[in-house]
Amino acid sequence: MAPKFCPQCSTPLVLAKIHNRERETCPACGETFFHKPAPVVLAVIEHADKLVLIRRNLDPLGGYWAPPGGYVEQGESLEEAVVREAREETGLEVAVDGLIGVYSQTGVRAVILAYRAHSVAGEPVAGDDAGAIALIAPGQLPIQPAPEGAPLLDRWFHDVIQEVTAPWKWGRHTSARTMMRR
Repeated sequence: MAPKFCPQCSTPLVLAKIHNRERETCPACGETFFHKPAPVVLAVIEHADKLVLIRRNLDPLGGYWAPPGGYVEQGESLEEAVVREAREETGLEVAVDGLIGVYSQTGVRAVILAYRAHSVAGEPVAGDDAGAIALIAPGQLPIQPAPEGAPLLDRWFHDVIQEVTAPWKWGRHTSARTMMRR
């Protein structure tokens, strides 16, 4: 949520054209508030030759199955955020295998960075943001209808989940063990 008052001098912000865009600006001190997207990581984790999914407790997409993930916190790298989110939401310690892709959407204040990972320790257990955890065999992805009429964030997040888990839909993923043998 955007602030209504200047963080520098507490004057109410107004809209002004700055760099050819309408931006919230302080008329007293000239500070400009730039809306910046927040980085979010997704961990597409392989555990015992299966895909780890959690049932989301919170929005966006509360109740849907998704890879674990969350916001990157200040002071951590993207990969450290993947490892932390995996531990918090699945109980698994993971090693990051590589970037799958970077996803953005006009009108959404987040950028999703999806990573492949594999478990190196621990047993899967639903953590803080997870209502349940599932190990999904290749070709057994749950069918999840698109959230029609839902906010843009939910519809976009659903599309990202579909894309990053697509290799598991037909069993055409590359397992972490296969990648390590290459």
